[in-house]
Amino acid sequence: MLKNKFSTIGHLVLIGAVISGSALLVQAEEITEVSAESAAQVKLDYTAHCAACHGSERLGAMGPALLPDNLKRLRKNKATKVIAEGRAATQMPAFKNVLNEDQRKALVDYIYTKPTMTPTWTEKDILSTQVVSYKKDELPSKTVFEADLMNLFLVVELGDHHVTLLNGDTFEPIHRFKSRFALHGGPKYSPDGRFVYFASRDGWITKYDIYNLKVVAEVRAGINTRNLAISSDGKSVIVGNYLPNNLVMFDAESLDLMKVYPVVNDEGTNSRVSAVYNAPPRNTYIAALKDLKEVWEIPYPVDGKPAEIRKITVDDYLDDFFFDPDYKLLIGASRDAIGGQVVDLDLGKVVNQIPLPGMPHLGSGITWDYPVKDSRGQTVMKQVLASPNLKEGKVSVIDMQTWKVIKEIKTEGPGFFMRSHEKSPYAWVDVFFGPNKEAVHVIDKATLEIVKTLRPSPGKTAAHVEFNKDGSKVILSIWDMDGEIIVYDANTLKEEKRLPMVKPSGKYNVWNKTQYERGTSH
Repeated sequence: MLKNKFSTIGHLVLIGAVISGSALLVQAEEITEVSAESAAQVKLDYTAHCAACHGSERLGAMGPALLPDNLKRLRKNKATKVIAEGRAATQMPAFKNVLNEDQRKALVDYIYTKPTMTPTWTEKDILSTQVVSYKKDELPSKTVFEADLMNLFLVVELGDHHVTLLNGDTFEPIHRFKSRFALHGGPKYSPDGRFVYFASRDGWITKYDIYNLKVVAEVRAGINTRNLAISSDGKSVIVGNYLPNNLVMFDAESLDLMKVYPVVNDEGTNSRVSAVYNAPPRNTYIAALKDLKEVWEIPYPVDGKPAEIRKITVDDYLDDFFFDPDYKLLIGASRDAIGGQVVDLDLGKVVNQIPLPGMPHLGSGITWDYPVKDSRGQTVMKQVLASPNLKEGKVSVIDMQTWKVIKEIKTEGPGFFMRSHEKSPYAWVDVFFGPNKEAVHVIDKATLEIVKTLRPSPGKTAAHVEFNKDGSKVILSIWDMDGEIIVYDANTLKEEKRLPMVKPSGKYNVWNKTQYERGTSH
C-alpha cells in the first residue's frame, strides 16, 4: 500500500487510484455480447474522454466514480443524455460532437458493467497508509512568520495542485506548498486556527501545521472522498466517502483511526455521502446521504469512544444542504427536486417544504437580517436565506420564518458561489455557468437589488468570493490556468490588487471559518 511523506506527492499523483495493493486491484471489466474490436474501442474512448476526470479504473478522480453502485440514481437513458449534452452545474462537458450515438451507448454500457473484483478500502488499508511526521509538541507553538493569525487565507490552486497561505492584511503570499490531487470540500481549520485539514478527491486526508508550515500527518480514508469536518473541541475528524460508502472518524491529533461507519440503512441498502459538516451548538456531525432518504447525526466521541448514530428519515434525497445559524434546522434539496425541505434536527423530522424551482445550490447559501415593515409600520429585521441557482439565472431569497420566497433576483446566468459578511452591506454572487461566466453581481442586502456587476477579466470565469476577518476586503478568483486573485474594497467595490495564481478556486479565511461567520459556507 502507499506509504509516503508529503514531500513526494508531486511524483505520486493518482488519476484513477490504481494502486498495487490487493485492496484496490481492479481487473479488466467484462464487456459481454460485443466483439473484441468494440470492447477495445470503448476502452479507448473511455481513456481518451473520461479517465482524466473519473479515473482510469472508474474509481473517481476530479469527477465521481463510474460504477453501477454509484450510478443507481441515474438511469441508462439519462446517462446517455448526459454524455451527449453534458450536465448542468458540473464540469461535465457535452460529447455529442465528439462521440457518435453508438460510441455514447457503448460507454454507458461499459460504466454500468460491474468490475470483476469490487474495489474495497478496509480498516487495514486505512491503517497501512497512515504517516505521522510530527507527534504532539514536537513542533513549536510560535509561528515562523509574522501576521494576524486569525486573518490568514488559504487559497487552493487547482491548476497545479498547490495551496498558498496569504496574509489577510497585506495580501502578500507567505508560503506556497504542494497539495494532494484535487482537493475537495474546502479545508477545515482546528478551533484555534493553527492546523488545517485537507481532503482530496482520491481519499487522502492531510493535517498541516500553519504555524510551522509543515505537514503533521496523513492517512488515506477512502477511494473517492466527498469532504471532511472537524469537531468544535478539536479532538476528532470525520470523512464522508463516495467510495466505499462510509463515514470514517479519526483522532484529530495524529489521524489515528477511531471508527468506520458503513452507510447502510436497516434494509441493507448502502449510500454515498453527499456531505458531512460540523454542527457546533449540537456537539455533533451531520451527514446527508446521496442514495438514501436519511440524515445522520453523529455525536462527538466521549472519552475517545465514538457514539452511535441517530438516523432521521426525510422526504427526498439531500444532494445539497445548509443549516440555519442555530443549527436547529437543516435546509436541503435533491438535484432533481422542484423544491427544498426543512428538517428540524431537534424533532427529527421534515417540518416545511420550500418552493425552489431550478437547482438551488444550498451548500453555498448564506443568511442575513433583512429590514421589513411590520403591521405598525415599524422596521424590524427578518432573517433570510439566499441561495444561487445552478440551472437558472437567479438568486432566491427566502423568509426563514414562513419559508416563502421573498424575491427572485435575476442574474446573468446560473451561479455557484454566494458570499457575504456580517459587517458588509453587500452579498456577492458569481455567474459560474454559461456565456456570462466573467460576471460577478453585487447585491444590496437591504434592497435585494443588484447594485453593481463586475467583469474583472473578460472571457475568464470569475468565481468564489471570500471576505477578510473584519469584512472590509473581498478577494475573488479568476478561475483560469493563467489566473489570479483580485482584492476589492468591500465598501467602495474598487479593485485594489491582483496576484497571479494557477487556477485559484476557493479561498478560506481563518476567522470566518472558525467563527462560523454567517456570510460564508461552513
